[in-house]
Amino acid sequence: MPTLNKEAFYNRSLERALKILCVFNADRQALTLSQLSQILNLPKATVLRLCSTLIKYDFLGYNQQSKQYSLGLKLFELGGIVLSSFSIRRVASPYLIQLQSKLSKTVFLGILQDNELVYIDKKEDLMNPIRFGSQIGQHRPPYFGMIGQTLMAFLTDSEVNRLLQKIPLTPATKKSITNEKEFKERLAKIRKQGFVVDEGEGIDGITGVAAPIRDFTNKVVAGVGVGFISSSEDSKGLEKIIKDVLRTAQTISQELGYLGRRPALSSTKSEKFQRPRGISSDRLRIPKEKGET
Repeated sequence: MPTLNKEAFYNRSLERALKILCVFNADRQALTLSQLSQILNLPKATVLRLCSTLIKYDFLGYNQQSKQYSLGLKLFELGGIVLSSFSIRRVASPYLIQLQSKLSKTVFLGILQDNELVYIDKKEDLMNPIRFGSQIGQHRPPYFGMIGQTLMAFLTDSEVNRLLQKIPLTPATKKSITNEKEFKERLAKIRKQGFVVDEGEGIDGITGVAAPIRDFTNKVVAGVGVGFISSSEDSKGLEKIIKDVLRTAQTISQELGYLGRRPALSSTKSEKFQRPRGISSDRLRIPKEKGET
């Protein structure tokens, strides 16, 4: 790896802007231009120029009446993303462990961040000689595999269009969906049935089952999925995996404050079960839970 010249990459203006943000704390939530200039030992003109840029991007706010600056909503938004990802992982971890132990399969937890799918947790049997390449912290295209499709299924149409325009569908295997219309139809089915079965679309010979995780606002904030060798499970085994993944996703959602009803684990007269591609309806039936209608 080449040695980086730290001075060549040093940006004094950026450093000063960051120092402005770091001046604020619980005891100094609002400051005037003069106060910022004095604390930072910088000319008012310099501070004003930097603050104007920070205001433009919502990193700072400015009160016209008090003539004071304060931290902006962008920091709140970014902080919420960081807190959310850490909170989801902390809350989900014991349930991911239970799911992995129950199924003896590899379990993943992923979120959408900065236009990409990011794996934030992974549970696997360390004694299993077969390992998945996807690791914690790894970035994938937003539509990749079971979790990517699950998360995109619950985005707005405009957001789906934006992501597909920015990162066009690229095949990972021969079974990957590359037609945009077909992909959107797939998302609609996932949204309707509440889970996805990915048969070799992300990795050859690997089936994935994933379901969405919601928070207290009813927003889908993450996806939990199980990956396994396709030939290792018959239709009955697949049914069990779907039910267990749905239960895990629902339990984690409830831990995050979601108060919605449990997703149906069976088809109804008004809404037929949307079977995964390549699996016939007579081979895949999800039995009703006790008390379900």
